[in-house]
Amino acid sequence: MVHLPKFPGATPSFHAELKKRINDYFRETGKAYTGNFQLYFKAILLVTAYLAIYTHLVFYTPVTWLAVLECIVLGGLTAAIGFNIMHDGMHGSFSKHKWVNALAGLSLNFLGANNFMWKTKHNIIHHTYTNIDGMDDDIEARPLLRLCDTQKYYKIHRFQHWYFWAAYSLLYIWWVFVTDYKKYFQKRIGEIPLKPMHFWDHVSFWGFKLLYIVVFVLIPIWQVGFGAWLGGFLIFGLFAGFVLSIVFQLAHTVEDTQFPHANQEHKMEDEWAIHQLRTTANFATNNKVISWLLGGLNFQVEHHLFPKISHVHYPAISRIVRKACADFNIRYIEYPKMRVAVASHVHHLKNLSRKG
Repeated sequence: MVHLPKFPGATPSFHAELKKRINDYFRETGKAYTGNFQLYFKAILLVTAYLAIYTHLVFYTPVTWLAVLECIVLGGLTAAIGFNIMHDGMHGSFSKHKWVNALAGLSLNFLGANNFMWKTKHNIIHHTYTNIDGMDDDIEARPLLRLCDTQKYYKIHRFQHWYFWAAYSLLYIWWVFVTDYKKYFQKRIGEIPLKPMHFWDHVSFWGFKLLYIVVFVLIPIWQVGFGAWLGGFLIFGLFAGFVLSIVFQLAHTVEDTQFPHANQEHKMEDEWAIHQLRTTANFATNNKVISWLLGGLNFQVEHHLFPKISHVHYPAISRIVRKACADFNIRYIEYPKMRVAVASHVHHLKNLSRKG
């Protein structure tokens, strides 16, 4: 039997005060919590670029150097669509219209993964039990990687701060061709059971998996041959996997984030919002290019505290969150540059590469 950790209430509640300040901001500015024209234009731009590059790669067979470059860009666009469109859609923050959010979330299925599995893995488990070993599937990469000190140590971990980039590169391909199927047949994510799948959930799972194989395997092989397809697909998939992995790892597995665990009564020490601040970090929030490409996921603190608010509002509400943290004497973890966050992540892996 799985015992889910429970978060205590608090008086006064930091979370309640923070929600009040954020609600006041949106009421005073008259802005909606969801996306705006800026987000919709970016979505159209990313999808158009994705379709154009796929079409040119598969049907027009560019010269080798250009094909390699386009495969890398296609992998980057896959991650960007996930960060900017799918992610907001799955959290219900892309649009005020449910059907638009559902369509945005469905982009995950077109990219080869499955939105049903993601909702449980990410929206429910990761956002509730962030960095709790045995609960948060995002810090489960064994036996290749040891991401927190309560995880079992293997000799291979001595070198994890050297080979992590190769392990991260496998994420997308492994996700599309292995882990979704594993979750589907085991009917659980880690030790947490999936909610029952309805008829159309099964149809969607198998239908989109088949569509992905046709579009990204069979048609390219038919057009360019097996060898060219395999090389191009590996370049595309490995680059997408690395980008997806490193962005999420920089937000949670760095030197300053913590990995709390429940006591014997299955209770956590902090209320949920403070737990999020202890386990989550921001990085490069003043870099507009990184913020644009990552869909605001470098504002991970704001995202975890307010997942139903679109990422286009994170720069504004981050000032409110920082002020509230200062008022309550709660640490707000942030790295000024992306390279500083990467260095901290590597140091974290190196610290865990030693037994004990």
